[in-house]
Amino acid sequence: MGWLRARPALAYTRPVEQRTDEKGLASAFLAHGLWGVFPLYFHLLSRSGAVEIVAHRIAWTLVFCVIGVTVVGAWGKVRSVVADRGLVATLLGAGVLVSLNWLIYIYAVATDRVVDGALGYFINPLVTVLLAIVVVREKVRTAQLVALLIGVAAVLVIVIGLGRVPWISLGLAASFGAYSLAKNRVGHRASPVIGLGVEALALAPVSVGYIVVIELLGRGTFTTVSPAYSLLLATTGVVTAIPLLLFAVGAARLNLVTLAFIQYVTPIMQFLIGVLVFHEHMPVVRWVGFGLVWAALVVLSWDMVRRARSRGAA
Repeated sequence: MGWLRARPALAYTRPVEQRTDEKGLASAFLAHGLWGVFPLYFHLLSRSGAVEIVAHRIAWTLVFCVIGVTVVGAWGKVRSVVADRGLVATLLGAGVLVSLNWLIYIYAVATDRVVDGALGYFINPLVTVLLAIVVVREKVRTAQLVALLIGVAAVLVIVIGLGRVPWISLGLAASFGAYSLAKNRVGHRASPVIGLGVEALALAPVSVGYIVVIELLGRGTFTTVSPAYSLLLATTGVVTAIPLLLFAVGAARLNLVTLAFIQYVTPIMQFLIGVLVFHEHMPVVRWVGFGLVWAALVVLSWDMVRRARSRGAA
């Protein structure tokens, strides 16, 4: 985790007074709405294994980013980013983290654990706070500590009640929390398209190599199912990049408090899909665990709003 400690503090903080406009709201809601229906999309790719889907996702995301950089004529900026070894190292680490996050999530969808995935993204804000305290050395506030303790209690309730550790939820929360921290540190030094492209480029050789090998062995699904399925696999690049770019637009136009509340759209939608569409089992102990997590998020949200109001008054 040494590459996360390269800078003494978060490199970029968006001002609270930043304006909130309709384009920013629409972009942020659309991004999180698209992420919210990911379980339905990845369910269509059920013939492929999680590793194969992630490999295609990396490869086709790189193709999308190359096209995007070419269209906007930003190859000069790409060269300046690649010349910065520290930046490339951080983006490589971010690429590994987000790929791990994708792998865990796609596995969750493939094994009918969409609700576990939703729980992971509900827990993610708590992990982000924990990383800010441990890695960035931010001073812990009482509300943050209370929220973290409630979150720990939620995990313990689920572990004791179900008799197993919710590793999918914890893995998703930890990987995306660390990815967010890495991107927070370098996001202002590389545009979303270039940053995502470098992340994909670093992992592309392994991904493309894996795809070629399984296709030659007859175990791949890109050339053996149907042209329509091949096209569906190719859309993983667009499906990955579009929400990220929409999110970048929203993040540039909204204040942090508004953005923080909108992020709950994704796990709420995924939770509803898991329960209402895929009819995943929800025992009482899981409801109790979710209730505790939601209580922790209420505490965090209240603390965020209170701080924003105090800054506004100042």
